[in-house]
Amino acid sequence: MHEFRTGRHVIYELYVHLVFSTKYRRGVITDEVRDALREAMNKVCGDYGAKLVEFDGEDDHVLLLISYPPKVSLSTLVGSLKGASAYRIRGMNLPDVQSKLWGDHFWSPSYCAVSAGGAPLDIIKRYIEEQRAEPREKGEKRNRRKKTSLTSP
Repeated sequence: MHEFRTGRHVIYELYVHLVFSTKYRRGVITDEVRDALREAMNKVCGDYGAKLVEFDGEDDHVLLLISYPPKVSLSTLVGSLKGASAYRIRGMNLPDVQSKLWGDHFWSPSYCAVSAGGAPLDIIKRYIEEQRAEPREKGEKRNRRKKTSLTSP
């Protein structure tokens, strides 16, 4: 079942799966760090009107599933998620983090973003292709137009 969200002029269901890796893929994400990251990222999502649907990870990366509104730029959201969470972890002054990562860095500058949710692409393509129909009078059933090939005479 779809969970559409609404805005003033929009109905949407946008999900993104994100993966952030620590700088140099260093294994610094302990349970304590993971909990602090989740808390910081949940707050950032709330600030942007987004929702942190799922969060977990391993010692060198985290995975997030986020539902976000269309007015939010994905790159802006990612920048805020990484920036606020790194600031939070660095402020904790954890010896394990400080010994493996130096300077102000926590995250690798790159990230992975994959759209998630909804129907498979082939179903969406078929749905769009089948939308064009013959004009109809009120109460008449729709008659699908026959597809024409670009190479046919």
